[in-house]
Amino acid sequence: MTKPKYDPPERKIGDVAHALVKGAIGSAPLVGNFAAELFGIVIAPPLDKRRAEWMDQIAQGLTEVEGKVEGFRIEDLSNNDAFISIIMHASQAAIRSHQAEKREALRNAVLNVAIGKAPEEDLQLMFLNLVDSFTTWHLRILRLFQTPEEHGKKVGMSPDQISFAGSPSDLLEKYYSDLQGKRVIYDQIVSELHSRGLFGIDSLHSTMTGRGVFAKRTTELGDQFLNFITSPI
Repeated sequence: MTKPKYDPPERKIGDVAHALVKGAIGSAPLVGNFAAELFGIVIAPPLDKRRAEWMDQIAQGLTEVEGKVEGFRIEDLSNNDAFISIIMHASQAAIRSHQAEKREALRNAVLNVAIGKAPEEDLQLMFLNLVDSFTTWHLRILRLFQTPEEHGKKVGMSPDQISFAGSPSDLLEKYYSDLQGKRVIYDQIVSELHSRGLFGIDSLHSTMTGRGVFAKRTTELGDQFLNFITSPI
């Protein structure tokens, strides 16, 4: 009987891909000796769960990518220095976070590096550090204002419906009702996105026309960042 060229996806998930991720995660200590007792009693069980879930996310993603990207083989990643570096950084950040959106962004970054669909290495590390330090609201607001008109339509808003008294904050609070009346929070986020070079304006409160309200606000660097943390599959 002819041996199949590749193992079934289930075996890959528990074999090559898991081995790559496990090696990257295990290479960096998570706590110092002074915290060993606390770590063992309180932190270790949920942390082990996060670690296992993260390995599954990456392994499953790599398996899906291998089935869709011509010429990509999981086995080749063991010799890919850029991939090893990025998965080490991403894994440490992912284990530190319980937020699904941030972990998904980190997973997408790893997959993009794996298939060679990523910016230069210095930007990769810079972008990973941003995901690590940002809140989920940073990511959501950035995505909203990358395609504001498209998002606005989902909540019944369009450029023709906004008067001269409109501002981008109207769109933000309409789209994300959880942020209504929380200007102090989202103003800080917008300021940080602007200072990092990802956002073209430092305030959402300027009065403008409807077209102005729905103008794209992400910079070229912001678009690169979002592309990096968007799934290639």
